[in-house]
Amino acid sequence: MAAGGDHGSPDSYRSPLASRYASPEMCFVFSDRYKFRTWRQLWLWLAEAEQTLGLPITDEQIQEMKSNLDNIDFKMAAEEEKRLRHDVMAHVHTFGHCCPKAAGIIHLGATSCYVGDNTVGACVVYT
Repeated sequence: MAAGGDHGSPDSYRSPLASRYASPEMCFVFSDRYKFRTWRQLWLWLAEAEQTLGLPITDEQIQEMKSNLDNIDFKMAAEEEKRLRHDVMAHVHTFGHCCPKAAGIIHLGATSCYVGDNTVGACVVYT
């Protein structure tokens, strides 16, 4: 785990204050890796709930999402965000790239606030 304020790593929250006042664990909880991994977990839980409710989501799609929760291509996500000018949709596309069978159901019926707000809440609860 990187020390607080490590500006080159997606594993640590980047801030001048983080290097002075936050533990490495705290910096990880607020890092890009933790945030985007949490988004993916939320999309998986959403798909599982939608499948339970009868939406046409297959076990194969769910398994593909589970298998790629930690397969985050930060470079691709940055390129998508630059192109789309939308952080959540950039990560929907990036996750869909490594989960082609599940691409159409990632973020299905959700708003950006679904992942953004719930991730902030998870970070606060975790700390």
